[in-house]
Amino acid sequence: MLIAQQLQGRRVAVLAADGFEKVELAVPVAALRAAGAEVDIVSLRAGRIRGVNLHEPAGRVSVDRTLDQVSEAEYDALLIPGGFISPDLLRQSAAARDFVREFNSTGKPIATLCHGPWVLSSAGLTKGRRMASWPGVRDDLVNAGATWVDQEVVRDGNWLTSRGPQDLVPFVKALLPFFAGNAEQAAPNSTAAASSPQRREPPSLVLDAMKWLPRPSFRAAAVVGALFAAYAWRRPQRRAVT
Repeated sequence: MLIAQQLQGRRVAVLAADGFEKVELAVPVAALRAAGAEVDIVSLRAGRIRGVNLHEPAGRVSVDRTLDQVSEAEYDALLIPGGFISPDLLRQSAAARDFVREFNSTGKPIATLCHGPWVLSSAGLTKGRRMASWPGVRDDLVNAGATWVDQEVVRDGNWLTSRGPQDLVPFVKALLPFFAGNAEQAAPNSTAAASSPQRREPPSLVLDAMKWLPRPSFRAAAVVGALFAAYAWRRPQRRAVT
């Protein structure tokens, strides 16, 4: 089947928040649209959400719909990009957790990578599942009952998971047939009976990137400080009213 026709008529929800890893959203979304899928960026708020490259700010993407405007029944598949920040925000949202649970309860395909599996874990879905993720998330998933597999792509039932941006090529190659309903062509099931061991060292790429990041500007530090001060001031006010 031609790639341009592979996902014709399919609607895909991409669940992301501020701080999503830019390449983990941009590359799969481009491939999905090229394959004919209709893709909606679904988020916690309207407007344009900010991506990141590791810890560095990257470009924004427009949100098509917010969580209070969508239903699982409108979509055929769900993609959850990673990043250090976006999945952490999503896992704290009851609406996001419910959205993911609804997808899973119907058996519709769910694909995620990097830190994205945090959302599945917080939704209470990872027990007994085999999955990959960013290696730093391994212990969270194992403690939540999953079998963590140190592989490029892992398929378990209606889930397709991957370790991170280093595995984007095999992930996207598996993603298209998986979302098209040809799951058996996407990737072999992992047969691991036990979790892969913990990594011995953190990734040198991230360590090196952090070492060479520029110092934050005074303006950026002032804005962050003002936001935290405003948040701290508002919390006691809300408690006093209630």
